[in-house]
Amino acid sequence: MRVSVFGLGYVGCVSAACLAGMGHEVIGVDVNQVKVDLVNDGKAPVVEERIGELIADVVGSGALRATRDVREAVLNSDVSLVCVGTPSEANGSLCTTYLERVTEQIGAALAEGGEAKRATRHTVVFRSTMLPGTCLNLLVPILEKYVGGTAGVDVGVAVNPEFLREGTSVRDFFDPPKTVVGELDAASGDVVLALYEGLPGEVFRVPVPTAEAIKYADNAFHGLKIGFANEFGAVCQALGVDSHQVMDVFLADRKLNISPAYLRPGFAFGGSCLPKDLRSLVHAAQRADVSVPILSHVLPSNSDHLQRAVEMVERTGKRRAGLFGLSFKPGTDDLRESPLVELAERLFGKGYDLKIYDANVSLSRLLGANREYIETRLPHLAQLLADSVEEVLDHAEVCLVGTRDPAVVSALPHGDGPVIVDLVRLPDADARRAEPGYMGLAW
Repeated sequence: MRVSVFGLGYVGCVSAACLAGMGHEVIGVDVNQVKVDLVNDGKAPVVEERIGELIADVVGSGALRATRDVREAVLNSDVSLVCVGTPSEANGSLCTTYLERVTEQIGAALAEGGEAKRATRHTVVFRSTMLPGTCLNLLVPILEKYVGGTAGVDVGVAVNPEFLREGTSVRDFFDPPKTVVGELDAASGDVVLALYEGLPGEVFRVPVPTAEAIKYADNAFHGLKIGFANEFGAVCQALGVDSHQVMDVFLADRKLNISPAYLRPGFAFGGSCLPKDLRSLVHAAQRADVSVPILSHVLPSNSDHLQRAVEMVERTGKRRAGLFGLSFKPGTDDLRESPLVELAERLFGKGYDLKIYDANVSLSRLLGANREYIETRLPHLAQLLADSVEEVLDHAEVCLVGTRDPAVVSALPHGDGPVIVDLVRLPDADARRAEPGYMGLAW
């Protein structure tokens, strides 16, 4: 395939060289004449493992060349990969200046190509990191304006985030953790996948905004992991513990720690372990004069997430509320530090007329610490508890669903009925999202 790659920094240079190494005919494009000359001389404009010899090989074979001429590159390629930088502005916002400029240039070049160029339908693939909505709301309108046509019809558009680590980017290109294609239409996605034919790893074809968001999910989590390990290591050092020994055991747990566990958006966490252990760990760090901003903000973040549910109820303007679920997790009657108890307390404190149903919770069966806890936190529980799902549904104008109990899920109405505030992502959430009376907490 004939490919033009815009931007010859780390991502663009590696993408151009590796695609050429796979047999594609590649033209690199950059405004910097020094980078263009280096590539044409068979030299890498970046320092990176294996990139020097790879560029020398593909330039020598004629599979890769570079230019500053946008028009010439676009008119002699079938697909354009946009790999320009998206740095931070002074206020932390994303700078899209280079993206916009290159999109304008590609669109103008396609327009100059006339009917002959449009007949082959050029595909523009954005590989730069950008926030969800950037492609469809900013770049597609620019491209359509300059091309004089419709994206997805007259010109293909896709978002193809990269997952290349500096230092091992060539290796990562040929052995990717995954390939993500955000496609405006199926034909655009097909073009992108044809570029990487033969590479290993799972392929995900998703909507364009999803592809944009995936890169941020990856990088945010990588930063969080590093910050967590460093903070916890500092606490361990202060307490005289070998942090690497601790983390070796931590990482050996593939069931909960290094796994998909706890990584699905849902409701706030609670229970008798996580909150108290986080509090004691942060307190120990403070006593040892160790700053742990990540760890110390986990509980406030959890509280803010719970407050989102309260605010969603407030936005409905309804006053009669129903809550399904009360224990801190399914299959138990443990109410200690249950986020649903906290939610009920906040709603009750704001004057909502509240009824609660949880098949595992009955005031007459609550014993010991459970009874003491609920009498302290929600002494009016007895008058709030309902005996059935139907009793709550008959009462409520807005229902908060904090359980996947089949009896609750099957009874929830579609269409007309109470507003549904989904705290657990119900099994039929995708269908319900089209209904005006449905609100998902974080989806």
